[in-house]
Amino acid sequence: RLAAAPLPPPPAAGTVTSRLRAVAQFLRRALPLCQAHTVEFYTRGLWEQLVALSPETVLEALSGAGLLRQQRPLEEAAGTFSNVFCENSQKLVNVQFFALAAKYHSLPSLEVCTPLDQMLGALSGKQHERCEIKTDEFMNDKKSHEVEMMSELIDSIANFCGIKQVIDLGSGKGYLSSFLSMQYNLKVYGIDSSNTNTYGANERNRKLKKHWRAYQSRARANVRGQVLEEPKDRAVQDEMKCRANINEKLLSTNNSLLSQDQMASSDSVPLEITGAFTDSAMLKTSKQTETHLVAQTQSDGNKISENAFSLLNILPADAVEAVSSSKHNMELCEEEKEQRKMASIKAKASKSNDSNIYLPLTSYITAETELRDIITDLEDCIMVGLHTCGDLAPNTLRIFTAKPEIKAVCSVGCCYHLLTEEFENQKDCSPGLWGFPMCRYLKEEGWCCGRNARMSACLALERVAVSQVLPTESLFYRAVLQVIIEECYGVIKSDRHVGKIFSKSSSFVDYVRKSLKKLELDESKLPDSCIMDYYEKYKHRMNELEAFNMLKVVLAPCIEVLLLLDRLCYLKEKDNIAWSGLLKLFDPVKSPRCYAVVALKK
Repeated sequence: RLAAAPLPPPPAAGTVTSRLRAVAQFLRRALPLCQAHTVEFYTRGLWEQLVALSPETVLEALSGAGLLRQQRPLEEAAGTFSNVFCENSQKLVNVQFFALAAKYHSLPSLEVCTPLDQMLGALSGKQHERCEIKTDEFMNDKKSHEVEMMSELIDSIANFCGIKQVIDLGSGKGYLSSFLSMQYNLKVYGIDSSNTNTYGANERNRKLKKHWRAYQSRARANVRGQVLEEPKDRAVQDEMKCRANINEKLLSTNNSLLSQDQMASSDSVPLEITGAFTDSAMLKTSKQTETHLVAQTQSDGNKISENAFSLLNILPADAVEAVSSSKHNMELCEEEKEQRKMASIKAKASKSNDSNIYLPLTSYITAETELRDIITDLEDCIMVGLHTCGDLAPNTLRIFTAKPEIKAVCSVGCCYHLLTEEFENQKDCSPGLWGFPMCRYLKEEGWCCGRNARMSACLALERVAVSQVLPTESLFYRAVLQVIIEECYGVIKSDRHVGKIFSKSSSFVDYVRKSLKKLELDESKLPDSCIMDYYEKYKHRMNELEAFNMLKVVLAPCIEVLLLLDRLCYLKEKDNIAWSGLLKLFDPVKSPRCYAVVALKK
């Protein structure tokens, strides 16, 4: 393990709390824009109720790249935020200041995030260089980006803490878990509440291993090609010396490896949860053999080029043997070939029982879950979660702070609308472990966002800013449908949902009829002409709906900031945490939920 540099200074607890207070103060005025559902846009007259501007004014100010354009210094604009809303009517009166205020209270402007490159460099103890492996050969572009970036951070934290076990909560299809085990040789338990996901993850991991071996073969071939281009005179000069050294080392270790083979064959039973990682002595022996061989040949001057070593670093440990075989570029006698083949087989056999392990498990995780009931060989580990839904993200942090075996956590949450809120339902404010709020300040304030606002927090500002526009027409169809349902059927609320009917509909009339059938309402009482009358009545007001949703998109990052700073403040309140902060892990256009809560214990 390399000597680690000091970790970047985390944001101070007082700084995080003051930023949280500022965001909460702004949202107290702005949150009503997101607390109403667009389904009720026309039935409740939301535009007239909340906005004192024309939709054209709003759309012009918030169109395209203007969402992210800074018109004036944020510090200067801070004093004007009181002019965003009318003091009497509480309506929005200045869209430019509104957009600027939202930007001022976003994470990049609040300066509470730790730069990812700084963190990775400090964890590894050297100038950070990105892994060049192409994960998009195994998964789609979005998932590839997420898995590559997050696994790199997780491995760096694991090395920094000197741990090899990873617990992946909400592991889903197992992409992250599989990659951590195969690419970084970590021992990974992937826990998901869905048995279907667990079964699928097992099958996916089995298939992935086949592709992984093919990928390794290509990578080794590339290394071999680079080796063959090395100056031949160096190889000729050192050939006899290298042969003597290698033969001596292989002969001295062969008997030991043969005895290990007997041990491995006697233990070749299907993996059980309690015995997945037990043959550590065999792994140690084989790793020592490989490490000594590589170090010996390097000391003899037969070194690979810098490019070859950078590729070697991204391959699993069992690639070392193949690279070592090819780089000498010499003819071996049959006895030497057999000895080398035997050493390779034994080393890989021992690894299969201890390293490069991923075990999917099915369990519903709560803050009170006893991990040892699920993982009997629990040891010092890091707990991770990639886009964990709802309460699982805050519960991940609670488990981390409570369990001494968990030395670090890296959590990226999502699906904020599935969070439970302590103060959302005033009839049920019983003490308990709620998803929000977590920190003392927001609990003392009795803070509540509401489901619609939390749903808005999932909107993607950066995607909209690069012209990946909102689905305005489908939202318009649904809002007008709600008018029809209330006026023609007298239904205000229903337990049934319309769902994704828009994409299956050929017209507005077709959409309404399919929706009414799904809601179990008699669609025969409405002629087509009546349905089209509603469409004509509201179509000129479609720009109101579009502008209203743009306001929600602009406000979305502020709501997410409130949720993330609440979690960070919770960690700052704990005495056993040595480092805690927020890191921007992903490109927000590729993956909008891009911030990770990271913490390490003392």
